[in-house]
Amino acid sequence: MKEVTKEVYLKWYEDMLLWRKFEDKLAALYIQQKIRGFLHLYNGQEAVLAGALHAMDLTKDKMITAYRNHVQPIGMGVDPRRVMAELLGKATGTSKGMGGSMHIFSKEHRFYGGHGIVGGQIPLGAGLAFGDKYNNTGGVTLTYFGDGAARQGSLHEAFNMAMLWKLPVVFIVENNGYAMGTSVERTANHSDIWKLGLGYEMPCGPVDGMNPVKVAEAMTEAIERARRGDGPTFLEMKTYRYRGHSMSDAQLYRSKEEIEEYKKIDPITQVLDVIMDQKFATEEEIEVIDQRVKDLVEECVKFSEESPYPELQQLYDMVYEEENYPFIPHKL
Repeated sequence: MKEVTKEVYLKWYEDMLLWRKFEDKLAALYIQQKIRGFLHLYNGQEAVLAGALHAMDLTKDKMITAYRNHVQPIGMGVDPRRVMAELLGKATGTSKGMGGSMHIFSKEHRFYGGHGIVGGQIPLGAGLAFGDKYNNTGGVTLTYFGDGAARQGSLHEAFNMAMLWKLPVVFIVENNGYAMGTSVERTANHSDIWKLGLGYEMPCGPVDGMNPVKVAEAMTEAIERARRGDGPTFLEMKTYRYRGHSMSDAQLYRSKEEIEEYKKIDPITQVLDVIMDQKFATEEEIEVIDQRVKDLVEECVKFSEESPYPELQQLYDMVYEEENYPFIPHKL
C-alpha cells in the first residue's frame, strides 16, 4: 500500500471535512426547497471513499455507485461547484441540470453514476470492468452498493460472470446498518453480507469502514488482485450514516443514542486525532483548513444559485436526434 504520510492525513481531513460540509449545505438547501426530489446524504461514511481513493489510480480506474453519490465524483476530481449546480437543476451542472441528486455523472473523471434503481449499478460495474479487460486498459472498476441492494438477484448474476471471466472489478457493499429503514438483521437470515462471496469462491471479507487506513489496506489488496488479472473481490465496509436514508426519512427505526455512539468513532475525528497526536499540524493550521473548506462550500452555493436554469430547448437536445425528423433543431 502507498505510504500513509502526514500529507495523506491532512488531505484526508480536508477532503472528508469538505464532503461532510458539502452534504450539510445540501440539507439546508433542500429545506429551503432549492433542491427538489430525493436527497440521500453521505454523512458518516466518508472513510470508505477516502481510503478507496488512496488505493486507486485515478488515471484509469473507474467508480460506479448508487444514489448516495454527491461526494464521490468530487473525490475523483469533478468540480464541486458543478456537482452542486446539478443538484439545483442548473445548466452548469454535471449533466446540465438534467440528472439531479441521484444521477451525478462524469465520463471525463471516470465516475459512472449515480443510479436510482436499487442494485442496478452492480451488473453495470461488471460491464465496465469487462470493457477494461477486453480493451486491456489496466483499469479497475470499483462497484459500490448498499446493504439493501445486496439482496438483489442481479448481484448473483454479476458475481458469477465476474468470477467466470476474472473481471477487474471490486464489489463493495457499504453496510451502514439500514436498507432505508430496515435493519440488516431483518433482510436476511445472516448479517455477514461479505459471506455472499463465498458461494462463488470470490475473495471476500469485512472491513472497518470508519477508518480510512483500514479501507485503504483492503482496497489496495483488492485492486492489485484485479489489476493482475486474478479477478474480483467482495468487501463489506462496516460503516454508518448519521442522517436518514433520505431527507424525507423520520428515522423512527433507531434511537438518537445509537447515532451518538457511532459518532464516537467518526472518521473525521479519527483522522484529526492522529494529526494532532503526531503533531502533523497546529490548531491554527487546522483552522486554516476549516476556513478553506467553508469558503469553498459557500463558493459552490454562490456559483449554483447564480447559474441559469436550462433552456426548454435542451429538453429535446438531450433526448434524441433523427436524420429523418429534421423539425427539431439541436444545439448540442
